[in-house]
Amino acid sequence: MANLKLYMTPGSCSTGIHILMEELELIFEAYIVNLPAGDQFKPAYTAINPKSTIPTLVKPDGTAITEFCAIAYWLARTHPKARLMPGDADGDTFVLETMNYVVSAIHMQGFTRIFTTDHYAFNEADMERTKAQGETIVKKGFAIIDKQLAGKAYVAGEFSIADAALFYCEFWAVRIGINLPEHCLAHYQRMLKRRAVRQVLMEEGYSSLFQ
Repeated sequence: MANLKLYMTPGSCSTGIHILMEELELIFEAYIVNLPAGDQFKPAYTAINPKSTIPTLVKPDGTAITEFCAIAYWLARTHPKARLMPGDADGDTFVLETMNYVVSAIHMQGFTRIFTTDHYAFNEADMERTKAQGETIVKKGFAIIDKQLAGKAYVAGEFSIADAALFYCEFWAVRIGINLPEHCLAHYQRMLKRRAVRQVLMEEGYSSLFQ
């Protein structure tokens, strides 16, 4: 049977999926998609993922899963003993709710305005305003999550798929100089101590974080 195949870009949202797969100690083939070079639009990749997005996870049967939340959910459901979700209706719903908010709001509404400003600004005069709007969205999102983290080590108490999503956004914030609120910063630092996170970041070229 063929291995799982993860199409990823180091330091991107796919880092969260990479972390989950390392947590599960899965055997998989990694394929780097060079976003600046436009690899996501090339026929070889669009044949796998016509959305031209990352990450993409190709299952052993050859079918592909796209979208961060869908891949994370599939990993949790197919490896229930790892308890990447709490396992009860209320707990699972909270994890999915938080993960979806992190990806759809903090990432897709906030960070995309910071990283891909030209997709939102119609002229040069709008560039700074658009970036500022993105930073406002990011900070608001972290403030909401920060309240949820109060008194907890992880989003749902124990490590879950939501923590992998939150981590990659925290990682971005730290990299570009956005200050994390108290509980998010503690979460970020706690995540950095996990074996899987350290392994993934070193593999993706961020070993300097641990020197």
